Amino acid sequence: MTYGYIRVSTDHQTTENQRFEIQKFCEKQEIVIDCWIEETISATKDLNKRKLGRLIKRIQKDDLIIASELSRLGRNLLQIMSILHHCMDVGAKIWTIKDNYRLGSDITSKVLAFAFGLSAEIERNLISQRTKEALARVKSEGKHVGRPRGSRNMCKLCGRERYISQKLGTGSSKYEIARRLRVHRDTLSKFIVVNDIRPENRIAASAKPRDN
Repeated sequence: MTYGYIRVSTDHQTTENQRFEIQKFCEKQEIVIDCWIEETISATKDLNKRKLGRLIKRIQKDDLIIASELSRLGRNLLQIMSILHHCMDVGAKIWTIKDNYRLGSDITSKVLAFAFGLSAEIERNLISQRTKEALARVKSEGKHVGRPRGSRNMCKLCGRERYISQKLGTGSSKYEIARRLRVHRDTLSKFIVVNDIRPENRIAASAKPRDN
């Protein structure tokens, strides 16, 4: 059996790029994917809670798993090595496209598996450390870190411009409108300014033209 394995960490990411890479690779190698395994889950989760974990348990000799890159399998050295070790024990193979890695049962594959896993772990730790240092520096300068305050609630107001304009036109206070829309008054005020919302003239809007 040949398996195509695809993993993304969040719902905001797409699996299409990984699927395209695997399909393109298989076309060149004249390989047919018998089964696709897709999941949206962090690789830091316990392997038993992932579809990959269930696949690893039933994989057999000469089976092949194809992934876009080694990091799709796991996010730390121990997890990746555990997967590779099990596959080597049963005689299964793992190929990755971007890394151009081919896991077999030979000693070279075992050495490469360790080297790739170790380098990936070191790189992630370095990135994490650089990110923490950068955030600490920004905070020390008194700057706000992360999403702008109120931006998430402002998204809740999108599409309600006409409603807000009408309510302002009838004399409703910003506090009352904000309460009905379940946002803070300050959030509503910012939304009104950003979108240049003005009170709708109810008299003019409802007035009918007079006959001469």
